Amino acid sequence: MKSAEIREAFLQFFEAKGHQRVASSSLVPGNDPTLLFTNAGMVQFKDVFLGQDKRPYNKATSSQRCVRAGGKHNDLENVGYTARHHTFFEMLGNFSFGDYFKRDAIKYAWEFLTEVLGLPEEKLWVTVHISDQEAEDIWLKEMGVSAERFSRLDEDNFWQMGDTGPCGPSSEIFYDHGEDVFGGPPGSPDEDGDRYIEIWNLVFMQFERSASGQTELPNPSIDTGMGLERIAAIMQGVHTNYEIDIFQHLLAAVAKETGATDMEDKSLRVVADHIRSCSFLIVDGVLPGNEGRAYVLRRIMRRAIRHGNKLGANGAFFYKLVAPLVEVMGDAYPELAKMQSQIEKVILAEEQQFAKTLVNGMGILNDAIAQLSDGTIPGDVVFKLYDTYGFPTDLTNDIARERDLVLDMDGYEVAMNEQRQRSKGACSFDLDYTQSFKLDGETEFTGYTDVASEGRVVALLKEGVSVDSLADGDTGVVVLDRTPFYAESGGQIGDTGYLAAAGGRFETKETTKASGHHLHHGQVLNGCIRVGDSLTATIDNTVRQAIKLNHSATHLLHAALRKVVGEQVAQKGSMVTSERLRFDFSNFEAVTPQQLRQVEDMVNAQVRANVAVETELTDMESAKQKGAMALFGEKYGDTVRVLSMGEDGFSVELCGGTHVERTGDIGLVRIVSESGISAGVRRLEAVSGEAAAALFEHTDASLVAVAGIVKGNKDNVFSKVETLAASNKQLEKQIQQLQAKLASAAGSDLASEAIEVAGVNILIAKLEGVEAKALRDTIDQLKNKLGKAAIVLAGVKDGKVSLAAGVTKAEASSIKAGDMLRQLATAIGGKGGGKPEMAQGGGGDADALPEAIEALKAWATEQLS
Repeated sequence: MKSAEIREAFLQFFEAKGHQRVASSSLVPGNDPTLLFTNAGMVQFKDVFLGQDKRPYNKATSSQRCVRAGGKHNDLENVGYTARHHTFFEMLGNFSFGDYFKRDAIKYAWEFLTEVLGLPEEKLWVTVHISDQEAEDIWLKEMGVSAERFSRLDEDNFWQMGDTGPCGPSSEIFYDHGEDVFGGPPGSPDEDGDRYIEIWNLVFMQFERSASGQTELPNPSIDTGMGLERIAAIMQGVHTNYEIDIFQHLLAAVAKETGATDMEDKSLRVVADHIRSCSFLIVDGVLPGNEGRAYVLRRIMRRAIRHGNKLGANGAFFYKLVAPLVEVMGDAYPELAKMQSQIEKVILAEEQQFAKTLVNGMGILNDAIAQLSDGTIPGDVVFKLYDTYGFPTDLTNDIARERDLVLDMDGYEVAMNEQRQRSKGACSFDLDYTQSFKLDGETEFTGYTDVASEGRVVALLKEGVSVDSLADGDTGVVVLDRTPFYAESGGQIGDTGYLAAAGGRFETKETTKASGHHLHHGQVLNGCIRVGDSLTATIDNTVRQAIKLNHSATHLLHAALRKVVGEQVAQKGSMVTSERLRFDFSNFEAVTPQQLRQVEDMVNAQVRANVAVETELTDMESAKQKGAMALFGEKYGDTVRVLSMGEDGFSVELCGGTHVERTGDIGLVRIVSESGISAGVRRLEAVSGEAAAALFEHTDASLVAVAGIVKGNKDNVFSKVETLAASNKQLEKQIQQLQAKLASAAGSDLASEAIEVAGVNILIAKLEGVEAKALRDTIDQLKNKLGKAAIVLAGVKDGKVSLAAGVTKAEASSIKAGDMLRQLATAIGGKGGGKPEMAQGGGGDADALPEAIEALKAWATEQLS
């Protein structure tokens, strides 16, 4: 069976058993900030297992894409060198949320393996936890598994989500590859061999562990997993995962693009594995960078690129493997095929960037290795390669392993910690109000229809501590049972306004949310506010209206960007205030002015259409069928709010924010700026309504002012400025030519100032009013005039110093231009460098030049003597 057939057979089997087929979630967990990547099938159901979320189904099945390449679950260094380690893999799973338990879970697993896949029972080995007599009886007495192919294990067969929380025994099924493969059964001294391979893990989520002990869960659940690549290897009669159909296709593609002929080369495996994780991470919005997930992706990419170079690749090759990957996995994951072009762009850009640093980094590493005496690469070298040249430590470790060397990781950590101390800045921490009070239920939000409503005070906080009252002048937090105040969420800032009663008045300056409750942050203006008081909560509706315009404009801009720029555009963050909107989105290149104009025109066309904005409460599956876009990484409940805006479903998103009633209410949208904020992430800023009209007025006034300066009018100001700019450019060119002539004349006079040392003419001098380019031209002329020469010139203009150094080719082995320039630059508080024959730099202390020049003359004389 092909991998795709096994995947589909698994999902269909459990669908027939009443399970809901659930699509793979993102590789970036939306409900677990402790995880770097989704590393198991149960991650997307974690909140369900914890009782914090409910689904419209109580049984599910999925094929979850997973990555283990960072943090606690990191297999990166083993990938390519073992039979079954991968950075990316697919986990087939079936889950029960309080429905069936051990008996059915065991029955389903055995039925699928032995009847659907047809695996011989005598090739399977089962394990249980030593305490789990129930599971043991089911396996041995009901399923008829042979006691000779059965093990009772301790720690290996007990699962827990964390130090506290759900936990329970597990049962595993292993496949026996036969006597000709080294290894013993689970629990034996030789269990680490490759003969017995785990293929299915059944977790019986049976207990709740707390600080006081362990208790039975009221609704025990099931979490199972089976690696698709492992079971595919068994079904296809091969021993390693790299021999299955998916990898064979990718390995052939890697060999083609790199020119490799040895199909057993471990580097082939590394590249074939890494194209999967890189491509799917990009699909899920991760882009290469220097921190967190972005850095892990960069590590994987650069490791793959170097292994490709080892295989013989010349130039960029890695991006060409996306197409073969789409060929074998695009049907199962349509988003991969849809984003093929964007994935290729991202990978190609990283290849080109890494190529620039690879040569320099390898030079540093090779120099360090040549000086080793004990086979250990120093930690400061490892850190310099990482910090300066972008070499991930595991890439350096790969190279070291190939040469039978090790890394001084203790020294590396010392260097890393020193850098952290240097870069550590002031930090601010938000007060976690949820730790100081516990309330049942949640605040009822009335703000979709009301600007004012009555609410009862259910809690008060002062300096983060629960209190019974807030007096005149006190700053604190008021929690109501119902409120029209929108709490900051989804990029929309919280409402401001007032809470009032006969006994006091409270100004709300900010509204946030914690544990389902709206927190009104502010100050008592007069009187006293007490727990139990009934207050009239009134928002500042002028501010709210401006926020609504900008929030609705954000939705239209998002939709227009996807239509104009491409579907790779995904929201990476937003901020909606009353003044303006900010929208961050994934795109690996700048949006062109033409595209921005097209986006703006498209949005304003929807505004002019004045279509009613529609909202609907529905379940997530129905929302997806409507094409609703979800906010990346946001958690949604059973019921979601679908917001439809514009003609023919122009924008359909999940959103809990406040919006206009008709698109025409927005009035006008004007894009203010588009810029890059990090690798692969762009930022769009815009205004709407009165602010947009004011921006047009300001632009028009500026245009009139410029027209007056160039003695024109609004109709001809462009041509006037264009003519002025051309004239200015010509004048600058003439000035440069005059400076070059002056420098040349000065150079002719300078030649007589050269001093001869060991047959080399040394000339170090200062020139007034000369820029860097003229210095380089003058050095070239002086080289021709002086013959064997070492020259350093310092040009001083407007208090700044430009430096240039040049050494004739034959003399560069004795004295280098870069060394001379650095000597002078350092002495005047500057920096610089370059090649042995030519270098340049600059500095800021012109007053120090005379003394520095004399010192350099002495140094150069000593070098040549």
